[in-house]
This record gives sequence, C-alpha cells and structure tokens, in this order.
Amino acid sequence: PALDGAFLCSPLGGLMGAQAVLGLLVWALIADTTYHLHAAYGWVMFVSIFFWIVTVLFFVTYLLQLQLKFYVIPWPLVLMIFNAVATVLYITAFVTCAAAVQPTSWRQWDYNRRAAASFFACLVMIAYGASTFFSFRAWRGLGSNAATSQVTDHA
Repeated sequence: PALDGAFLCSPLGGLMGAQAVLGLLVWALIADTTYHLHAAYGWVMFVSIFFWIVTVLFFVTYLLQLQLKFYVIPWPLVLMIFNAVATVLYITAFVTCAAAVQPTSWRQWDYNRRAAASFFACLVMIAYGASTFFSFRAWRGLGSNAATSQVTDHA
C-alpha cells in the first residue's frame, strides 16, 4: 500500500490528525488524575478512548488507501455517520467533563488536568463537527465536477 499524501493535505486528513492528537490529550490528562473516584469521568474516558482508537484506525486506513481494497463498503457514508456520532457523544463528554471539574478539589493538579481535559474535549468536539461537515460534503459529492469524475472512472 502506498501513502496518500493528498489525504494528509485534505481537510478531512488534517482534521483526523488533529482529532487523534487532541483526543489523546483528553484521555491522557484524565487518566493522570484520580478519575476512578468520580463516575462522570468514566464516561469521558470511554468516549475519548473509543473514538481515539477508531479515528486512528480510519486515519491509517485512508492514509494507506486501504479503503480502495474494500470497495463494497460505502466509505463516505460510513465516515459521515462516524463523525456525526462522535460529535454528539463528544458534546456529552465535554459537558460532563466540564461540569465535573471542581475548583475546590483537594488535589490542585487534578483540577488543572481536568480543566485542560475539558478544554481539549471542546476542541475535539469542534474538530469532529467540522469533519462531519466535510464528510457530508464528500458523501453528497459537493464540490466536484460530476462529468469529469464519470469520464475518468470509465476511461
């Protein structure tokens, strides 16, 4: 499999890379606190780790052009649904994480890490929202010339 450099420069590729980095920050910051003492952070950890793993898998799939080998799967639709679900669940994770931050915590470093995790969860939520927009456009075929794509597909 060859690396797809154009994917890295595309909006979806850049956003997937940002989601992977920011998502890693979210769950790493929370994992470094005493999150097991607060039930709300269990949900945030689940959402952040699950979507981080799946995003990395999608990123590698598109980077190595493996989606071309599984042509039966409607990849634009799958990616759009994934991004939409990730956006909705990250909204809940961000709100949960931000609401559970207590400034009067007996451990100051837990407060700082949880507040930073809330900030990065907000950024990841925005990135998934933007990815939903771009993947919707890719699924609908907006921004491309249909006549050109039909000619190059059959030539």
